[in-house]
Amino acid sequence: MAQNSFSIVIVCLNPGKKLLVTVESVLAQQYGNYEIIIKDGGSGDGSLERLPSDSRIRVIAGKDSGIYDAMNQALDAVSGRYVLFLNCGDVLHDAGVLEHMEEIIRDKRRGDPGQEGCARRERLRIFYGDQYNLRQKCAVCSAPAVNDFTCYRNVPCHQVCFYDARLFAERGYDTRYRVRADYEHFLYCIYEKKAEAVHAALLVADYEGGGFSETPGNRRVSAREHAEIAERYLGRRKVLGYRAVMLLTLAPLRTRIAENERLAGAYNGLKAGLYRMMGKGAGR
Repeated sequence: MAQNSFSIVIVCLNPGKKLLVTVESVLAQQYGNYEIIIKDGGSGDGSLERLPSDSRIRVIAGKDSGIYDAMNQALDAVSGRYVLFLNCGDVLHDAGVLEHMEEIIRDKRRGDPGQEGCARRERLRIFYGDQYNLRQKCAVCSAPAVNDFTCYRNVPCHQVCFYDARLFAERGYDTRYRVRADYEHFLYCIYEKKAEAVHAALLVADYEGGGFSETPGNRRVSAREHAEIAERYLGRRKVLGYRAVMLLTLAPLRTRIAENERLAGAYNGLKAGLYRMMGKGAGR
């Protein structure tokens, strides 16, 4: 049997109707070479019973110690070449997302040495796109290039990242990190596995927001974990320099503007324009 192109991983625990909303956005895709892996931690709210009957859906039920442990358990079951993680309530932006991403991956793969599709010689990559923020009702563009500063400040959220499955072969998420394990693994992919991050000008997911990492308590944990992880991969000297840059460019104020429902659209529109200018400059 041919390998699936994509494994869409969804972890849940009593998600209510949100699980079905997320699953239906995947089932609506025009491109059909994918599987949906649902890792359920023991839901008792009937959410699993609402799922449609489809051979591409696999449910793994069992206890886990949290979101990242659940993701790791799901990874043991994936068969796709690329893995995308969606949270319950997040949806693929439109019916063409997987088809367009497959085209982008295929075009990039043609430039690899050797026979196209030869996993032994194909470079490790993360393909990432942009998100639509449902709370702020606007598109949020990811950085067009991943460099040291991007890795400090603005890595793309996991809902828009298609990871080469081989990037999880040696290890999954480090569950010592309660909030930032996905950030740590992204930096692991870039700095230790030397993966290439490829930006696709494509709205991948509609992001619900307001979830696990955004509660006041977890924001404090997030800041602490971010500092530890950034220093581990970037070094203390660079981190101190980037902190100074953030203060000089009024980053805390810009964050508040970006999270304001009335101002977010204009702010993200300006940011998208800046990214387009940066892209044109890089092409000269």
